[in-house]
Amino acid sequence: MAKLQKSIDKRNALVKATIELVNNNGFHATPMSKIAKMANVSPATIYLYFENKQDLVNQTYIDVKAEYTNYAFHDFDTTLSVKDGFEHIWKRIADFKLKESEHAMFLAQCDNTPMIDEPSRQEGIKHLQPLLDLWERGKKEGIIKPLSNYLLYAYSINPLSFLMINQKRGAFQLDEIHLKEAFQSAWSSIKVCK
Repeated sequence: MAKLQKSIDKRNALVKATIELVNNNGFHATPMSKIAKMANVSPATIYLYFENKQDLVNQTYIDVKAEYTNYAFHDFDTTLSVKDGFEHIWKRIADFKLKESEHAMFLAQCDNTPMIDEPSRQEGIKHLQPLLDLWERGKKEGIIKPLSNYLLYAYSINPLSFLMINQKRGAFQLDEIHLKEAFQSAWSSIKVCK
């Protein structure tokens, strides 16, 4: 049992080091040797858990995406109205991005660069299924604009990454009033105008 925990701890240390180094240096300036050093393991140990650097980053992305979506959909009730359901998910996403900014920043980098391979990206999208299902219901009910889910995400969820990055830099403080305004802007961008 102790051996298994030690193995889990090593993998977790590698994931944590990958997130921190990619956030600070970018994907290409993060060699395996630096990841191993920061995780306090030998470089050869990485290959017990991951095939190569691409596999390490892909698996880290999937792990963090699962953590993100588990947080976002915690206590989500599918019987809520489309607006209330979206508000619940949106606020949970905002909370994650503010509380877990290192993980959120890693996901933002992954989503905005070609460093994640397409199968891993598709695996990450599967984790968003409750939100995608809510949007489909909203489209059928004539509440959500009949746009691509990529466009809906770009206009309603991605702005949170911009706000989070600027808050982290100290340029903007996302207080309760700004959060309400940001949600209203997100909702206005995807709802059908009546």
